Amino acid sequence: MDRRSFLNYSTMATASFFVRGAFQPAWAQDLGCSSQSAVVRTTAGRVRGKTRDRVSAFFGIPYGASTAGARRFMPPSKPDPWTGVREAVEFGPRSPQGPSSLIPEIAAVDRREPASEDCLCLNVWSPAPGAGHRPVMVWLHGGGYSQGSGAFIIYDGANLACRHDVVVVTVNHRLNVFGYLHLAELGGEKYANSGNLGMLDIVAALEWVRDNIAAFGGDPTNVTIFGQSGGGGKVSTLMAMPSAKGLFHRAVVQSASAITGVPKDEATSSAEAFLAKLGLKSNQIDQLQNMPVEQLVKAMGDGGAVGGSSLRLAPVVDGHSLPRNPFDPNAPEISAHVPLLIGSVETEVTFLRGTPLDPMDDDALHAHVKQTLRGADDNAADRLIQVYRKGRPNISNTDLHLILSSDATFRAGVLTEAERKADQGARSVYMYYFTWKSPVRDGKLRTFHTLEIPFVFDNVDLATAMTGSGQERYALGDKISSAWVAFARTGNPSHEGVPNWPAFNTKQRATMILNNECEVINDPNGEERQTLRAIQHQ
Repeated sequence: MDRRSFLNYSTMATASFFVRGAFQPAWAQDLGCSSQSAVVRTTAGRVRGKTRDRVSAFFGIPYGASTAGARRFMPPSKPDPWTGVREAVEFGPRSPQGPSSLIPEIAAVDRREPASEDCLCLNVWSPAPGAGHRPVMVWLHGGGYSQGSGAFIIYDGANLACRHDVVVVTVNHRLNVFGYLHLAELGGEKYANSGNLGMLDIVAALEWVRDNIAAFGGDPTNVTIFGQSGGGGKVSTLMAMPSAKGLFHRAVVQSASAITGVPKDEATSSAEAFLAKLGLKSNQIDQLQNMPVEQLVKAMGDGGAVGGSSLRLAPVVDGHSLPRNPFDPNAPEISAHVPLLIGSVETEVTFLRGTPLDPMDDDALHAHVKQTLRGADDNAADRLIQVYRKGRPNISNTDLHLILSSDATFRAGVLTEAERKADQGARSVYMYYFTWKSPVRDGKLRTFHTLEIPFVFDNVDLATAMTGSGQERYALGDKISSAWVAFARTGNPSHEGVPNWPAFNTKQRATMILNNECEVINDPNGEERQTLRAIQHQ
């Protein structure tokens, strides 16, 4: 499975969890002990949320109008204004999406809220609406470009807001065919923006932040966008979008990259394939706006998820909303002034169903490495295995495969993006490598994709299915969440809880290892990186 395919993998689930020692429902699901928040005026009308533990939360605030009917496949429009006070106490709908299957540990943190084309909504957590100028942290959810929502339990912003004095925003936007079906070459000017609607929705959400966040106690001149997996890809893509320039001031990319976008010809072929599934010709595109949501979702199938559909549902280099590849051949000039925090986790691929987790013999290891290297010969596979063994004495065959496979997919793009941003030389890049291993499922999942998220949000007790219940989680959560907030506040993730964090460059390659004991290492596992890259490019 390649990285592009993975970014279209996604999430479904249910949820229950612990809150620092006692079994309780999530903050946002348990409003019985909360009081009404102050009323906040937005550009579309007044909203009232709930306040609990010194944090006011506002859920499901519209930043755009419904995208149904004649607005389907059209750019986002302003939300319809309302009179009176809107009660913002329930999460809004997620974008329509097909079914998916996640490992149970991740499934346990999805609220599975209803889906609707009226999905352009966001959630805000603030320590003091109406007062102060706090850093604003806008989270873009994972699930590739096809699945997920901003309401996952581990994205709850209450702890970041309360413990670190920031304003947190999470965003829903259009996904899959509703957000990334490129119809411009088939349907003409009317559909000129259809291939990047999901990204334009996020731009609209950032415009809402610019225009409204001061009323919630946030500073619209200090906005950080951060995201993991597909969310990290969205962050990277925004860095190359002219319409997003000036709407954010720092960027965090977790376990993802967006070196290139989808070329127009591939995106058009994907759209043609989708139309064919519906029995439509290119001169019948307007009929798509009248079809039931369920019919489009069924035709989409898995929506580009792992192991199935060939649909390319991701940001398209369309020449205007996304005029160039985000990070190819170099970092985008329009975001040169934006500092970047970027990194990955050690065994990303253990997140995927079907990944071998049990012991394997030498022959199986060799076969897995050849498969990862996509056509490399036996000598290349043996050479790479030897290098990994040299740098990691006594490593098991399974661990070697899992780390190497993660390096060859996720981390390869992360390093390329970091290098190109660092070579630009305008603002600092900071690199991390998360290596803490989860004890769940008898430790077999190691350091799986998404595992750092509860630590970033200081939400480890909302994610015991992912992190277990060990006491060491709290100290690590404080270190990591404090680093992310320090970066949001100043553009530098250093703080007193971790060693001094130098900027990354392509010579020293300073990298913060995030584990119970955090340390900075220059070019960790550098020989592995060099050998892997040489083999992949030969």
